Amino acid sequence: MTKRGKFAFCLFEYVPFGGMQRDLLRIVEVCRGRGHRVDVFARYWQGDLPDDLKVSILPGRGFTNHRRCESFAAGLEKFLAAKEYDVIVGFNKMPGLDVYFAADSCFAAKAGARNSLYNLTGRCRTYLRLERAVFSKKSRTEILLLSKKEKQAFIDYYGTQEERFHLLPPGIAKDRLAPHNAGEIRAGLRRELDILPDQNVVLMVGSGFKTKGVDRAIRAVSSLPKRLSESTILLVVGEDKEGPFKRIARRLGAANQIRFVGGREDVPRFLAASDLLIHPAYREMAGMVLIEAMAAGLPILATDVCGYSYHIKRADAGELVISPFRQKTLNGLLTHMLKSEKIDQWKKNGMEYVASTDVFSLHEKAADIIEQVTA
Repeated sequence: MTKRGKFAFCLFEYVPFGGMQRDLLRIVEVCRGRGHRVDVFARYWQGDLPDDLKVSILPGRGFTNHRRCESFAAGLEKFLAAKEYDVIVGFNKMPGLDVYFAADSCFAAKAGARNSLYNLTGRCRTYLRLERAVFSKKSRTEILLLSKKEKQAFIDYYGTQEERFHLLPPGIAKDRLAPHNAGEIRAGLRRELDILPDQNVVLMVGSGFKTKGVDRAIRAVSSLPKRLSESTILLVVGEDKEGPFKRIARRLGAANQIRFVGGREDVPRFLAASDLLIHPAYREMAGMVLIEAMAAGLPILATDVCGYSYHIKRADAGELVISPFRQKTLNGLLTHMLKSEKIDQWKKNGMEYVASTDVFSLHEKAADIIEQVTA
């Protein structure tokens, strides 16, 4: 039996409905269920603090976000050194970590693709330093990887040793599986939202609208042929600034087709009430919602940059926009999918794939590796 340990989980900021934050809380739950003590340290916490979890807020100093993150990381490293934790787990890149949960893609690769002047900015230099602290050859941090797609970029830029990477399976919640009364749930939510039974509902789920490609989805919906357009609604579930995207919809004459419903705890109801999931992300380390959609029997239209996009291809559960991204391709595929006779087959394929693949054990496997570090 693994000895009971004292774990510190660290992140820059907690926001409700964020994928990485949900993963953090579920890994905390697994670790505590095994008898370990877990304390959480954050620079910023939005929303209520959990009653049964010790959360310490250590604000970073600085006028910019990257300076506050660097200040938090430096202060946290000194603070934790005196607290004798058995393992320090980071959900953002920072020095002093025993384990890093890789929810973000390689910053060095992104910086390398930008204007050379960007690499001289304080923001770029700060985030490269934080990333180097985790991935350099000198570091001993074990890396929990959500998608093998990003691994080579880290190796190319930092020479990170292969053996430090641990690829995790997806980790969706069982409530994402289509329930026996999915039809009833579908009809109920549509009534709530004044959506007719024969209207097409295209769903987007995720906070961080710019990164997730909400602008791309709006453009795709607005491009639909007239008759199809009149019977199609885009529902956007997640928390972010809606204004810029509502302006895009108005400019394209699609304001009546786009609905922002905010962050929601009842995502399974939206999966049941929808006809297709669209996820045209600019970048996405994994994309848990892609697996959740398959589990719920929802065909998927996504960009191939998503770490979990290969599951869609393997399952034949929808269509992928191949890089380099072209809006015209996304537009055409959305029209094709909404009119396709293959829609029921995509649904069936996704559900069968989930039934025969490990898509649930991410958090348990992450806890296993954290325990191994303490052994």
